[in-house]
Amino acid sequence: MFGHAPEIPVFPRPLALGLRLGPAEPLGLPLTLIARRLIARHPSLISRLGEHAAARFAIDPTDLPLCLLLHPHPTRTRITVHRTAPEADARIAGPLAALLGLVHGVYDGDALFFSRDLVIEGDTAAALALRNAIDDAELDLGAEIAALAGPFRPALDPLIALAQRTTGVALTRADDARIPGEGLA
Repeated sequence: MFGHAPEIPVFPRPLALGLRLGPAEPLGLPLTLIARRLIARHPSLISRLGEHAAARFAIDPTDLPLCLLLHPHPTRTRITVHRTAPEADARIAGPLAALLGLVHGVYDGDALFFSRDLVIEGDTAAALALRNAIDDAELDLGAEIAALAGPFRPALDPLIALAQRTTGVALTRADDARIPGEGLA
């Protein structure tokens, strides 16, 4: 429907509560490894940041009790996980589904910003540089994570597709303008 933003799925409260109970810090290691793999496979992610390559980005999924702090670097990218938004050059906040949808090309960042589903604070030029770098790289986080599974990838691909269909959250790159799970049987 023209002019109407699609409903953005919200992370289920019971699962979010489960994340609140465990320690946050250990999640940083696998996220760092994934980020480093992405940058190794897509070095333009760093070069496209230009003067903002040393910026620190707080990625704040508002429906989770966690906030990620991204320190981009060509070889030493690091992600740390925090309970509250840490000090950063730019903070990008919104529901996890919206943030993942931005990465996968499902949602338009400008539309999310103007509908207030996405909040940007701090250095907006740095946040825009990050958005442009991610857009240009055409990332597919589901494929990147599945590739880490090595010989188990054939078992992981259908699970990622099922999770995407049942949650409506974009876990893979959009191949058209459909919202994940929309119109799928």
